[in-house]
Amino acid sequence: MIIKRYVVNNMNEAMTRIRYELGSEAVIISQRKIRKPGIKGLFSHKIIEVTAAIENEISEQNQDVKESIEAIKKVVEQQNEIKAYPREPEKQVNSLHKNSEYAKERNTVNKKANSIDSTTDLMSEMKQMKTMISKLTSDNIPGNNKSDIEKMLEENDVDSEIIVNIMRKIENFKTKDELQTSEYEKLKLVLKEMIHVTKPSLQGRIVMVGPTGVGKTTTIAKLAGRLALVEKKKVGLITVDTYRIGAVEQLKTYADIMNIPFKVVYNMKDMDDAIESMNECEVVLIDTTGRSSKNKMQISELRTFVEKADTKNINLVLSSTTKNKDIKYIIEGYQILNYNSIIVTKLDETSTYGSILNILETAQKPLSFVTTGQNVPDDIKELSDDKIISLILGEDTIC
Repeated sequence: MIIKRYVVNNMNEAMTRIRYELGSEAVIISQRKIRKPGIKGLFSHKIIEVTAAIENEISEQNQDVKESIEAIKKVVEQQNEIKAYPREPEKQVNSLHKNSEYAKERNTVNKKANSIDSTTDLMSEMKQMKTMISKLTSDNIPGNNKSDIEKMLEENDVDSEIIVNIMRKIENFKTKDELQTSEYEKLKLVLKEMIHVTKPSLQGRIVMVGPTGVGKTTTIAKLAGRLALVEKKKVGLITVDTYRIGAVEQLKTYADIMNIPFKVVYNMKDMDDAIESMNECEVVLIDTTGRSSKNKMQISELRTFVEKADTKNINLVLSSTTKNKDIKYIIEGYQILNYNSIIVTKLDETSTYGSILNILETAQKPLSFVTTGQNVPDDIKELSDDKIISLILGEDTIC
């Protein structure tokens, strides 16, 4: 029997780890709440210690597999002897049938096969048996969790190319204690290397760029509410989004409620005037027009407005519901705007969070914020890398 102990934050995390390390047949023996060791543990929240076990029947199964493989080898060798005498196939086959040792070996491989009518039939059966043995071996080797990990990542909508990259990293990942580090633990360590978060600078001019419908305007309203109402900073709003029906009115409504200055920009002269009028503001949030990443002319036009803002604090806003293929096109199309961080929106509208990894890995930029609903200013958050990993692996949820 294999017995393993897990120290986790919640039962969802425990069940996920047990499933992928011990399999679906594992059972939980015990669970109890404990505190982290040391003085700090007295003031921290309690964690859970879970003990799980599974019957160890692998060695016996592997022995059966080994004996079956050896039997197949002997039959194939004898088949090669048959092929060495092509002029007298019937004679050779009949002789082979009379050989009691061969019959015993054939019975081990396939009890249902009582006779062999021809060389073609024999080779066909050998091919089938090899396929069966290969599958049996793959399914029963202890610690062979790569296929399980790949399946789990696919279920959480991680892009197939990124999964291949992750599996390669896991294979090459070295730890101080290789024997005690499971594939699942290596996966978490690999993801920790891949995911980066940044402490957003909420000073000066902050620009939001991204395609239509990802939630740029609502995100700006949430940040404005947090800065003006909670942190009591002087905040100003500028919008360049004069194309979308209702966009100006929506942001103006938020500005009126929060009693903060608001300017609409139609051209470069307007942009200069708007920025100058907000010199006394500690933070100026700039909303831009949603553009298709495929339209290079529109992106270039947008670039002139972004450059006029004269800031390095440029955020690319993407929805967590965006398809993987579209993520690649959007990120590539918006690269000329030199964005330096990512905001992922609409986490409340999806049940899986692999898209966060897809966006960050494709863009190779850190995450600054995520949004989790429509409430202004509450539903905007900063997440730790550990929290993001838990979401991606399905151990946790955002709501």
